[in-house]
Amino acid sequence: MELTHRGGCHCGAVRFEVDAPAEIEVSECNCSICSRSGYLHLIVPRERFRLLCGEQELTTYRFGTGLARHLFCRTCGIKSFYAPRSHPDGISVNARCLDEGTVARTSLRHFDGRNWEQAARKRGYGTVA
Repeated sequence: MELTHRGGCHCGAVRFEVDAPAEIEVSECNCSICSRSGYLHLIVPRERFRLLCGEQELTTYRFGTGLARHLFCRTCGIKSFYAPRSHPDGISVNARCLDEGTVARTSLRHFDGRNWEQAARKRGYGTVA
């Protein structure tokens, strides 16, 4: 059963809603950007994500293949969600940016982002580019 979780960046300029179960599974990636920022991926289909406010506050960063669109709040620098390379039709929400009160339990799954292509293939992430 899914419910609506709310969240956003640190300063509150960016706010969103995401439909997901109360018990969520997140991925902890060890790639250069995720490990440094402590990002915990809750990946959902794009239609389960709604940006409520702050689109004009977002700035984009791309690196490596340039396929992922890392979106940061230009005021506080927090990446509360982004368009991931692994799921081009989805959104990765940073579970650490969800408001308290709706997540009943979080289980953690590791992803070897340092060896992205091999790990993505192993997980069956569509076309690995």
